[in-house]
Amino acid sequence: MRGRVNQIVVDCRDPESLVGFWAALLGGEPVHRARGWSQVEPPGGVRLAFQPVAEGKTVKNRLHLDIAVEEIGPAVAAAVRLGASPIGERVTDDQGAFQVMADPEGNEFCFVAPA
Repeated sequence: MRGRVNQIVVDCRDPESLVGFWAALLGGEPVHRARGWSQVEPPGGVRLAFQPVAEGKTVKNRLHLDIAVEEIGPAVAAAVRLGASPIGERVTDDQGAFQVMADPEGNEFCFVAPA
């Protein structure tokens, strides 16, 4: 038996607001669901669903999204305008470069660009 990834679920305090950030970053239209959930289906990507939880984020994510971009600098600038924050310095090696980011609720993700 093999399954497939249907959606990625992110715990957050304000799904309606956070889905707006991710929709602006990746494309797609925010959809608000029952019981406070929201989601976005980015073009060519997997659905991201946002589940309301009472507690805030307190530790580093055990799982994060890598978002492929052509250039990291413009992607970081656009994400910061939407409410994200860079974490640490950009890392470059023979595979390319990446920049760790935090969304408006502190969930980590990375922008990655090829060498």
